[in-house]
Amino acid sequence: MCRNITTLRGLEPRATAEEIEAAARQYVRKVSGVTSLSADTGPAFEKAVGLVAQATTELLSDRPARRRPPPTVPPLRRRPAATG
Repeated sequence: MCRNITTLRGLEPRATAEEIEAAARQYVRKVSGVTSLSADTGPAFEKAVGLVAQATTELLSDRPARRRPPPTVPPLRRRPAATG
């Protein structure tokens, strides 16, 4: 499940709050099945993103350093594709 969520533990420099929130959004989007927010789904979705991001931050800070970096670079660290 959630194969597209990139491993954040072991990044140098450490995962940013923005990267953690992006991963939390992907996770909540996947498990909830919500593809677009509405007045009905928005508040619960945003609350879940905040809780998952908080839990992820705590998890990453409690884990020991990795011996090797993760195999893929998070999307927010990838270079934009050249155009033209």
